[in-house]
Amino acid sequence: MNTEKKSILKTLFPFLRWFPLTQEKMRADLVAGITVALILVPQSMAYAQLAGLPVVYGLYASLLPVVIGSMWGSSNQLHTGPVAMLALISAVTIVPFATPGSDKFIELSLMLALMVGVLRLILGFLRLGAMVNLLSSPVVVGFTNAAALIIGLSLLAEVLNVPFPRSDVFMADLWRVVAQIGQAHWPTIGFALATAAIMLGLRRFLPRIPGILVAVVITTLASWAIGFERNQSVQVSAVGSPQAQTEILMYAETEKQVKALTIQLSDINQHLRELKKSVDSEEVESGLNAQADLARRKIIKLKADNNQRRVELHAIKFKRIEQADGTYMFMADRQEGKSNWRFGKIKDGQIVFTGGGRVVGNIPVGLPTFSVPHIHWDLFMALLPGALVMALIGFLEATSISKAISAMTREKINPSRELIGQGLANIVGSFFHSFVVSGSFSRSAVAARMGARTGMFAIVSALAVALVLMFFTSLLYHLPLAVLAVIVMLSVFDLIKTRPLFVAWKVDKLGALTGVITFVATLAMAPAIANGVLIGVGLTVLLLLVRQMKPRAVMLGQLPDGRLSDMKEHALAPFSTHFATVRYDGSLDFLNAAHFEEVILRAHAEFPDAKMILVIGNGINSIDASGEEKIREIAEYMKKANVSLAFSSLKQPVREKFERAGLPDLLGEENIFKSRETAFQALQSRFSGIPAAG
Repeated sequence: MNTEKKSILKTLFPFLRWFPLTQEKMRADLVAGITVALILVPQSMAYAQLAGLPVVYGLYASLLPVVIGSMWGSSNQLHTGPVAMLALISAVTIVPFATPGSDKFIELSLMLALMVGVLRLILGFLRLGAMVNLLSSPVVVGFTNAAALIIGLSLLAEVLNVPFPRSDVFMADLWRVVAQIGQAHWPTIGFALATAAIMLGLRRFLPRIPGILVAVVITTLASWAIGFERNQSVQVSAVGSPQAQTEILMYAETEKQVKALTIQLSDINQHLRELKKSVDSEEVESGLNAQADLARRKIIKLKADNNQRRVELHAIKFKRIEQADGTYMFMADRQEGKSNWRFGKIKDGQIVFTGGGRVVGNIPVGLPTFSVPHIHWDLFMALLPGALVMALIGFLEATSISKAISAMTREKINPSRELIGQGLANIVGSFFHSFVVSGSFSRSAVAARMGARTGMFAIVSALAVALVLMFFTSLLYHLPLAVLAVIVMLSVFDLIKTRPLFVAWKVDKLGALTGVITFVATLAMAPAIANGVLIGVGLTVLLLLVRQMKPRAVMLGQLPDGRLSDMKEHALAPFSTHFATVRYDGSLDFLNAAHFEEVILRAHAEFPDAKMILVIGNGINSIDASGEEKIREIAEYMKKANVSLAFSSLKQPVREKFERAGLPDLLGEENIFKSRETAFQALQSRFSGIPAAG
């Protein structure tokens, strides 16, 4: 096979670069893959929980997406799969439209994965990986710090085992969680602290041992041994306290109303989509829009009421009393003790009371089946901003990890190919029950540290997850959810870094300020954290435009050693009284043409006796039609004042455009100089016989 055909094949099937697979490579990838899998299983379940999904969806996201991302990506050590940042953004993007864990929430999570995958694939095919440059370093740092705080603090309710009331204001929700510390479940806190101690201790003293796996094994065994989970399902009539029974019935009724209104809203949106295809439907469409707005407002109000009711119900302590017939009654009880139970949830028309902690529970056995993601077209535009942010943030995360690892391995990274690989991973994954995935820093770092040689290590890790799904899910039943929460918290808190912002402040105060504003905006606008990064991008673009509109321009004077420098900064005398010298460090285009005019006019005002204004143009990288037109206007204006406009040190592309526009004819060939030195020599000679003004 000739070289050209091999190149085409490797472009279409990048994983061919792995071959031939030597015994040494296979051994290294096998060890790395198994090691990564030991981290991947508990971590993926934790991230699924963070994404508002049943934990099994984390395992689903650790199968085909891992394989596809590895085979069609450009890095041999990058491990694709669930990550904390995108799990959180996925959850907060969908929460306004569905209840976490519900069927609709799951459908929207898969739809969002498909959207992110398509966006990344398009960016990759168009070779638009450079779009990630819109995310400046301070903006990324500000957003990452805020998102890490939000991720970690959003799991505080899981650590305390109290309700987390979700609303449109994260900080208010967090305060409600903190206010419930008095109702915290101390055994749950104990499991959380034990997990943190195990992971941090092993990280400090035995870093080669996977702390996550050790913590999961120990806490799961302990949970099973002490009977950490204690649930009791009863009929409403088994609640012996009338007031509590009334509140529970109102809670159940409100949940039914929310579900009914959600279905009604979906039907209205479907009708609206059908009406758009017909004509003369404005009146009907207006009426349906009004109904949809009313339904949305009712849903928001009912959810807020039930959030508050859920917190109030959790605060009530119940005592379980066994009846003669073996059934149980639950009575409100103000006494402290082991007999205290709390309201858990309503499932299949029965009330579930809990006297212990929350565990993972039953995980469906078997591999995910193929199914086409359900597309909610009425929510497409509402989900698009979040999908775009996830596409960019995920790509930035993946490329950053790849570049960091490639610095050690000397492997060449192709950003556009990485976009394609990540895009395909999300698209394929969405057809097999996977939520949004991306490159994982922690798992990729472990793979590199364990000596992974090719992407085959990722396939090994996915096969290990498949074995867990088929044979070992029952072993995870007693794993406390608080343990998964701590795993995520410790992972994301490592992302918090303040030093880059302090360094940025020393170099670029306005740039650092955009990072601070992004941080504050992300926190303030949570749970809609995608808006925080969009604000950061907007500020970055605005700052760039402002800087381009007013590039640096200085009047030059002569230092004692003969060098030229800023006259004002060093209080220097002008190089000559016959001509003013201006250095302009920006392109001449429609953005800053007016600013260039201001600079020249200011130079003329400060040196009214000068017969020429010389522009040192080595900082002018380009010129457009607006810039060319502005030079003409200034030159003609100056000519009327008996002042010439001259340029020196123009770069070849700019000089060629000057010539094509006929500017040398307008300004005079004698006023276009190749270099600054040539200009000074010529002008000193030209004005040598003219006495200085004044």
